[in-house]
This record gives sequence, structure tokens and C-alpha cells, in this order.
Amino acid sequence: MTLPDPPPRWVRAVPAAWSSLLAVLLLGPALGPGYVLSFDMVWVPDLVLRADVLGVGTGLPRAVPSDAVVAVLDEVLPGALLQDLVLLAALVVGGLGVNRLLVPLDLGLPARLAGLTLWQWNPYVVERLVLGHWPVLVGYAALPWVLHGASRWRVEGRCPARLLLLVPLGSLSVSAGLATSSALLVVLVAGRAPVRRVLAAAVLAVAAQAPWLVSGLLHAGAAVTDGEGAALFALSDEGLLPAPLAAASLGGVWNAAVVPDSRQGLLAVVGLLVLAVLAAAGLAVLLRRPTPAARGLARPLAVLWAVGWGLAVLTWAAPGPVGDLAEVLPGAGVLRDGARLLLLCVPLLVLLVALAVDAAARRLRAARLPTPAVVALLGVLVLWPVTVLPDAAIGVAGRLDAVEYPSSYAGARAALEEAAPDGDVLVLPLSSYRAPDWNDGRPVLDPLPRVLVPVPVASDDLVVDDVTVAGEDPRVRDARVALAEPDPAARAAALGRLGIAAVAEDLTAPGPRAEVAGEQVWADERLRVLVLPEAEPRSVPTGWVAAMGLAWAAYLAVAAAGLVLALVRRRRGTGGSRGATHPMRRNLSG
Repeated sequence: MTLPDPPPRWVRAVPAAWSSLLAVLLLGPALGPGYVLSFDMVWVPDLVLRADVLGVGTGLPRAVPSDAVVAVLDEVLPGALLQDLVLLAALVVGGLGVNRLLVPLDLGLPARLAGLTLWQWNPYVVERLVLGHWPVLVGYAALPWVLHGASRWRVEGRCPARLLLLVPLGSLSVSAGLATSSALLVVLVAGRAPVRRVLAAAVLAVAAQAPWLVSGLLHAGAAVTDGEGAALFALSDEGLLPAPLAAASLGGVWNAAVVPDSRQGLLAVVGLLVLAVLAAAGLAVLLRRPTPAARGLARPLAVLWAVGWGLAVLTWAAPGPVGDLAEVLPGAGVLRDGARLLLLCVPLLVLLVALAVDAAARRLRAARLPTPAVVALLGVLVLWPVTVLPDAAIGVAGRLDAVEYPSSYAGARAALEEAAPDGDVLVLPLSSYRAPDWNDGRPVLDPLPRVLVPVPVASDDLVVDDVTVAGEDPRVRDARVALAEPDPAARAAALGRLGIAAVAEDLTAPGPRAEVAGEQVWADERLRVLVLPEAEPRSVPTGWVAAMGLAWAAYLAVAAAGLVLALVRRRRGTGGSRGATHPMRRNLSG
């Protein structure tokens, strides 16, 4: 049998060019000079590798290992440039992964572009961008590559080197790590891989999750969460779409402030209908004429879709039991944000849409329509995700604008570094979010704790619709008690006994004030920094340090093994896979 010739180079370059164009159009002003500060997305000029960043602070490891990775990388690249590269890569790399996942299915270029467009331009991506969940989007970008690598591992019996890099990269947060690990294991289990291969994948998954997993276990006593948050963070209606249908169209985020206006009206309904029709057509193709590769890929993707949609809808249907579980089971709070789990649903929808568009392209060519008409019709099938979500363009209609930090932040950091207090810093007022004028009034998690060098003690409470969801850090609760002392000197002494040696206060943020006695080392119209008379430095238990050292060693060992394995296989000329790697010969079905 004669293999078809490889496609021309320009055809192979189209997906990368299209993915890059979509990413630039989506991010828009976010790629300009400065930092994008939106809700949970807080990047600073120089994040320090502190105890809390490494997972041995007193609060839950919500930013482990993502902050540690950033703290290392921003020693090489400026923080603003690093943020631009991460956001751009999270979109483009994911798009290229979708193309790579679809290539073995022998789908035409229009079908692959349609799948790529849906992957990059959908409510899930847009809402997570505005909400600032960049580690989740990095895991989302790694997901199709992990699916492809796991499929090759299942078929070839040898773990691709890049998988050892992608699984840790896709595990920069708890939820992203769980999705990445689920994808890896589901592909192998659904494909009936040998038990030893599944066990090896499980070891890889655990090692890649080790930093947040071990840190979470060390904080198990504080790892239960306020049950009030379950109803507030649950999957939500969007405009005319009830929550289950919003989830089916990859929306339903709990925070209405991040939902694009186009999701509030008829366009959301149109988008759901188009997606449903294309998915049904793709399913018909899959059931009628399944290729071995498509059938082998569809099984695990269907399982992932069911898990993602089912758990998301569960948070809407039964917020009470979800909240009760979060109050008694450490770590169960990760399930509260139901819409975050929908990233598991996207791969199956992309596959079905690509199959439907490919079938449509074949029929259009068979009908011998004029070329311009065929191009126009296929263009509509490729571009429909953009047309039903038009206000995602230009930085989500300007919501993702880059800004510069006021000089107050650098001044406060320098003054505190020069004073070099022997202890941690309390950040006041004790409220977690700010809406600073220099960020055009856009809400953002207080950036001051990340700017400063000492370990911060900052509020982790969250206020949603006038309901306060209590944080988990016991040290913050102790600091509140200390601030209730009757006079500034008593407050300073009580804080000092908690290991707090300095106080940094945002003078522009609303909230209750409590004067604390200390030496003022920095003050302007925005920030004030005090060094307390004396403090008893908090010591990290030796067992914690040893446990986290092993966790970080496991995490880094996986990535290092991937690099070494890739170099060894490249030197041997195997490229990490057995046999020819022509795209028309790959068969991921086994």
C-alpha cells in the first residue's frame, strides 16, 4: 500500500498560525506593557521563593507549585514578560495539542481548524481568563498533549519522554493536576493497558502532584473549608441557560462579574444549539463509520466528559451535601467550583465537532460546489465559536488590560528589606480583594503579599454577595484576635508572639483599622509599613521541611527524567517512538 504524500509545509503551518492569531485576538491589550491583574491573577515584578511559596506556610497550598515555578522563572525573565508568555503559551500550545490529537484521525485541515477554534474560543477559556485562573489554563493547554502521549504509551508500550514533562507542567494547581492525572489514567484504563503500565502512570501522576498533595496533608488540620462556599461557588445559570445547559456549552462560572455580555442573551442559546447539532452529527459519524483511531480516542474522552459535566452539575443540584463534605473531608473544597471541572468536557466536544466538520467538508467537495462557496461554508463552521462569543475579543472587551504597579509597592518592599525584621509581615486591612484605582477599579486579589519579601499573613476570607466565606489559615484568625487588644502596644506585643515582625497596610483599601505600635519605615498616600518592637519568629517544623523536600524532589525528578529521556532518545535517533512517525501511519487505537 502506498502512503499518501505528506501535506505541503504551508498546510502544516496553518494550525500554528491560526492558533496564534486567535490567542492574540483574545488577549489583546493583555500583551501590552505591564501586568494583567484580574481577580485571582496576581503577577508581581519579582516573586520571592519563600516558605509559603514552597508549601510550608500556615495557609493551604492554593498556589503550590505555581508560585514556586514563577518565583524561579522570574529570576530569568521579567515578571511582566513572563506573564505574557505564559498566557500566550497557554492558548497556543493547547491549540497545537488539539491539532496533534486530531492528526492521527486523518481529518482534513478545516476539521482540525474547527476543533482548534472551539478549544481556544469558548466560555470556559474566557471566564477562567478573567477570573485569573492561569494555572488552570496551563493545565488545560497540557491536556490534549497528555491525551496524545497517554494514547501512544498505551499503544507502543513505552512512555513518551514529553509526558514526563507535561504532567508536572499541567499540575500547577490542585484542580489542573487532578484533571491532568485523570486524563492520563483514564486513557490507559479505558484502553485496557496492562496493569503495570497503569501503575507506572499512577506513580507518575502522584509524583507530579507531590508538592500540593504533601503540603495539603501537612495542613490537613486546616484543610476543611466553610460549607457556605458550596452554594456560592456552585455551577450557575448564565443568562437564558439554566446551569446544566450552561455547563453543556462550557459556561456556568459562579462569578457573574466575569461572564461576557454575549452569554447573557440569545447568542448563548444559539451557541449551545450549534454545538449540540455539530456534536450530534459528529457522534453519528463516530457510530456509523468509526475508524479504529477515532473509536479508541472517543472512549476515554466520553468518560472524561461524563466526569466533568456530572461533577459540575452535582455542585448545582446538591450544594448542601457538597458543602457538608468540604467541612469534614480535607481537600474536598476543590469540588466547590463546579464550572472549573468542565475542562474535562472540552476534548470530547472538540473531537465530535471536528468529525462533523470533516464529514461536511467531504460532502461539499462531493457536491462539486464552486470553490468560493465551499470555502465560505467551511469558514462558517470554523468560525462559529467566535461569532457567538464576539466580546471575548480584544482582551475580553478590555477587561484584560495591562497596568503598571505604582512606585509605592517597590518603595515599601525596599524599606522592609532594609529594615530586615526577624519575622513575618501582617498585611492590612484583613480583606482579601482590592479594587485599586491604578487597576482601573478592577477587582484583584491583594498583590501586596506577593510583592513583599517576608512571609505574609493576609486574609483568605472571601465575600460573595455579602456572604463571608471563612478562610482556613488559623494564623489569620489569631491575628484578628491580636488586633482586638485594647491599645497599639498590646496589639504589637500580641502580634509579635505570633511571629509577626512587621505590618504593611494598604491605606486606599476599605476595611476596619487598628493602630499598631512600631517604627514606621515607609509611608506615602498608598502604603504604610511598620516594624514591630520585637517578635518571636515562627519556626517551621523539621518534619515539614523534610516532607516538602521529598515532595519537591519527586516533582523535579519527573521533569528531569523527561529531559534526560528525550535527549537520550534523540541521540539514538528514535525520536521517542518506535517505527515511522508519518502522521498518516499513526494509529492510536491499538
